[in-house]
Amino acid sequence: MAIFLDGDSRIIIQGITGSEGSEHAHRMLASGAEVVGGTNPRKAGQTITIHERELPVFGTVAEAMAATGANVSVIFVPPAFTRDAVVEAVDARMPLVVIITEGMPVRDTAEVWAHAKQAGGTRIIGPNCPGIITPGVSLAGIIPATITGPGPIGLISKSGTLTYQMMYELAEIGISTAIGIGGDPIIGTTHIDALAAFEADPDTSAIVMIGEIGGDAEERAAEFIKEQVSKPVVAYVAGFTAPEGKTMGHAGAIVTGSVGTARAKKEALEAAGVQVGTTPTDTADLMKRVIAAL
Repeated sequence: MAIFLDGDSRIIIQGITGSEGSEHAHRMLASGAEVVGGTNPRKAGQTITIHERELPVFGTVAEAMAATGANVSVIFVPPAFTRDAVVEAVDARMPLVVIITEGMPVRDTAEVWAHAKQAGGTRIIGPNCPGIITPGVSLAGIIPATITGPGPIGLISKSGTLTYQMMYELAEIGISTAIGIGGDPIIGTTHIDALAAFEADPDTSAIVMIGEIGGDAEERAAEFIKEQVSKPVVAYVAGFTAPEGKTMGHAGAIVTGSVGTARAKKEALEAAGVQVGTTPTDTADLMKRVIAAL
């Protein structure tokens, strides 16, 4: 089992003919993912050879879905065009849209998210995220596929690099699904969405949640865990040494007073029964002990 991405996932890439789109299409195919084509309105009707496969290029997402049965789109387009790309995918009723693009204007993200909620039927992951991987099964995004294999741990993370590190730290146990939700102020799939999905997944035995300073997403996730999650959760919050009032890395990582601090998030999570590590390695060690006790 997995959440959001499985062996039935058929992936297209919006921006497949660009350098990033084609490079990561190659990596997805090499991982075993079923990439079935892509879009570029200026090159519709052409094909592109990637990983020894000739993939069709379509003018629109709707055309790609009709021709290939695609049910996942991964977006690799510049920030100025990302809003239109997402709206196109939503209007085509694409079930899962993964926005890799970094630097998407917050106003655009807000408009896209409102449009998707009104339209219904589309799950958005991102923007500014590494995507999602079900090891050994499928990959939609830029997460390296060789870090770890399948296992019982679900992983949710705001940070791409910390996603990779945690996968590496837990490689001897394995991951059911790892999802990088992105660190922007407005994102599609949240910690709570992923927690609910992992709680319902029979093959996920425990959950690692990686947060960071800024906003109150982790505090809200702590309340959800306390009320709705029966599986053990271990967490790490990045940013204990960040100065208050300064943006650190992700656009969402802004701390004002005591709101959004790593300490406040840690206290909220621990009050919900979550073990919180002091470093990624410490967090992984906590999870190893949890799995050993199951």
